[in-house]
Amino acid sequence: MFGPGIWRMGRMMDMFPEMVRFQKEMNRFFSGLNQEYDQHYPPVNVWIGEDDVLVKAEIPGINTDQIEITTKGDVLYITGTREPEKLEEGCRYHRQERGFGRFSRGLQLPFQVDQDKVEANYEKGILQIYLPRAEEDKPRKISIKSE
Repeated sequence: MFGPGIWRMGRMMDMFPEMVRFQKEMNRFFSGLNQEYDQHYPPVNVWIGEDDVLVKAEIPGINTDQIEITTKGDVLYITGTREPEKLEEGCRYHRQERGFGRFSRGLQLPFQVDQDKVEANYEKGILQIYLPRAEEDKPRKISIKSE
């Protein structure tokens, strides 16, 4: 019923994500060592409650004065800079996988945030941000008047 062309097409579709990953790796390789982070740095986990959001981001090896957290409406921005490691004279990299430079990440949140109550904590390379829902954004029950 289905010829071998269908099978081959399915196999080609399976290869597409791998080809995209390979292209990104090649671009990173040829772009040099002083490369800014891609759009998915820092990696985050996001938990959503009815009245709050908890965001945990992995940002190891950075001082808190190099990290900036801002909110605007329902968007959270995490920006910062990781400085390159100093090499001793005569040394050179054999392999460098940990990037450096400026990074920025914006996350769309499911609701407006009460900016005055946002809390952030940084411990062991994990940035934890607690974002409570704004009172004006919480659903309200509307009473129905009858005559």
